[in-house]
Amino acid sequence: MAENLSRRSVSRASAGASALATSASVPPLTATPAADAPATGGAAADGGPAPRPAGPQSAESHERTEQRVRELLARMTVEEKFGQLQQLTWNPDTGPGEGQNEQATVAAAEGRLGSVLNITGAKECNALQRHAVEESRLGIPLIFGLDVIHGYLTTFPVPLAQGASFDPEVVTRDAEVSAREAASWGVHWTFSPMADVSHEPRWGRVAEGNGEDPYLTAQLAAAKVRGYQGEDYSADGRLAACVKHFVGYGFPEGGRDYNTVDISERRLRDVALPPFKAAVDAGVATVMAAFNTVNGVPAHANPHTLTRILHEELGFDGFVVGDYNGVQELIPHGVAADGADAARLALGAGVDMEMVSTTYAEHGKELLEAGRIDPRRLDDAVARILRVKVRLGLFENPYTDEDGQIAEPTAAARRHARETAASCAVLLKNEGRTLPLSKDTPSLAVVGPLGDDTKELHGTWAGPGSRMFPAVSVLEGIEKAAPGAKVTFASGCDVTGSGTGGLAEAVAAVEASDAAVVVVGEKAGHSGEAAVRSDIALPGVQEELIRRVAETGKPFAVVVLAGRPLALSGVAEQAPALLYAWHPGIEGGNAVADLLFGDVAPGGKLPATLPRTVGQTAVYYGHENTGRPYSPDDPYTSKYLDLPHGPLFPFGHGLAYTTFRFSGLELSEKSVSARAVREGRATVMASVTVENTGDRKGDEVAQLYVRDKVASLAQPVRRLRGFERMTLEEGERRTVTFELGASDLGFHTNDPRGELLVEPGEFEIYAGGSSEAELHTTLTLT
Repeated sequence: MAENLSRRSVSRASAGASALATSASVPPLTATPAADAPATGGAAADGGPAPRPAGPQSAESHERTEQRVRELLARMTVEEKFGQLQQLTWNPDTGPGEGQNEQATVAAAEGRLGSVLNITGAKECNALQRHAVEESRLGIPLIFGLDVIHGYLTTFPVPLAQGASFDPEVVTRDAEVSAREAASWGVHWTFSPMADVSHEPRWGRVAEGNGEDPYLTAQLAAAKVRGYQGEDYSADGRLAACVKHFVGYGFPEGGRDYNTVDISERRLRDVALPPFKAAVDAGVATVMAAFNTVNGVPAHANPHTLTRILHEELGFDGFVVGDYNGVQELIPHGVAADGADAARLALGAGVDMEMVSTTYAEHGKELLEAGRIDPRRLDDAVARILRVKVRLGLFENPYTDEDGQIAEPTAAARRHARETAASCAVLLKNEGRTLPLSKDTPSLAVVGPLGDDTKELHGTWAGPGSRMFPAVSVLEGIEKAAPGAKVTFASGCDVTGSGTGGLAEAVAAVEASDAAVVVVGEKAGHSGEAAVRSDIALPGVQEELIRRVAETGKPFAVVVLAGRPLALSGVAEQAPALLYAWHPGIEGGNAVADLLFGDVAPGGKLPATLPRTVGQTAVYYGHENTGRPYSPDDPYTSKYLDLPHGPLFPFGHGLAYTTFRFSGLELSEKSVSARAVREGRATVMASVTVENTGDRKGDEVAQLYVRDKVASLAQPVRRLRGFERMTLEEGERRTVTFELGASDLGFHTNDPRGELLVEPGEFEIYAGGSSEAELHTTLTLT
């Protein structure tokens, strides 16, 4: 503990912990159902699933936690209970409104505050925490939350880029570094991972998720939870995670943020929910409600999703936090008449903690006295919040060691960021082996508005480090990687705008060089929350720059830095080599150079389909077949008159500097009982061999897809059900095996109770390097 923490501070916190630890033995606190939910489910005593510990707690440890929570709950006044449900913001960085610093300080001292977001710095956090621990009647610590999305001091690639790695270890590494840095600054809790699957590239928050596929997103969401929380999220350098946004947020009409979502129960369960289930299974501490409506019901007032599915079906025993002002926004949604009505609906549906708006604190007591809030639901919400605080160890250790605050990215953190950025880049095109470039090339031109950029590479939702530590530019990375080359830079144009005055200078630089790298893309602010684009082509005149560079006849590669899938038909037509590097973070320039010169083998795969134009959206690989699937010989089939059929680049696509062959796709069983699979008594193992048939080492991602040929509900043409990234030496072969069970071969119906069917019939099993893999075999369920 830092020397400037008072002895009284430590003594008060220790006393509170001791009082809780020595509480009388009582039955474990059970999760009572929400006020609007049926009486069945929620708690083990009511016949539903037992609460799921948020982490690998032993039964004894779980019992101790419940006893401590129950004892403290019994001592709380109504005002203190509603206080635990309140989160205020320390500054206005993440949304509308003003900072609530004075309000938070007073409420903390009076025991009427549960959490504060956006406060950072060990000294600042400790100062506010003292008000809660030393001055309030019960000394309940605050929990400090922050959006730590893809780095704190060390910026990693945006999450969509991390989806391109197809590697859970990459995601875990980001979370571990981020947690260590953020925790040293006083943060306890991160609003991450975002587990929203989306088929909508116009939506800016695709940058925060892992792409269009529920299976890939589920694997990476669980990996990120493990990275933040470890085995015990009270340990030094760990954070409590918050999976968001529950649920369906990734499917807004028109791609507009916060907009209406209309989604069937089947798609809700088979597409939107799997990543959240994976996060809960991984022990995620908290869940955040979404801004959108789901089939007419705002997510903050939806007992079907927040209570019946999340608590009763999934057994989640952490707490649900609303999104920024989300409870208050039930009024403009048109489902709440006023603040009191909003509080009643949100608390009754299952929102435990209110973020920024204050309807619970203002109206809770009168609603309770009027019988409009179930007192069991109030106690349930408070207990869920206290449970997480106990598991965080805040009662024993409410303060952060001010002398231990990490000042800057370490060399190891930068190395991890560099390796991650390289592993996430996707080589989309490489005609005539344009790449890798030779370090012996006498002269190189780097052109494009992002060539020398040190800011936009950080991407959207970057941490405080993005304002403190410039990113390595692509220009700098190339200059360091090829010190013997003459490197000339010319921006050519701005990222946005119509000015073409600089194009001639850029073309002249290319003509005077032996090869060129054109660095184009989006600004960080072009993607992220509220950053919706109606046109997802390259902004400004960047495509014109590429066209003029192509006219020089010089060999060149285009590097795209972006936070979303862009429509790049014109670029792909002009560029002999195309590297999609996303917004790659603090070490982005070095990572891009590693790839351009072949020091690192590109192996990323697209986590989202790249459309030909914005008018083709939504285009995604896992679509359902129609009664008139596309046929080039029949005009009355599903197609566009003015576009070739299919995407520009499909989900899972990505090239290497070598070639691979898939062969020997085999199943452990060609036929198996559907009933045995449904009941978990049988699975099928699918094996395939991957061989590096080229002349250099490279990375490949083996991908396994399933198609249910005939079902009682129309099924996707393919579903990803397994993947494994591997590095193979020249001529090396490796066999990988994937297990298929009920969740892989079954599907949900539209029954709101969550009916899963595994039906008899034939299934096509595909294996290869993208969603367009051709190698296949047949499995029959009897």
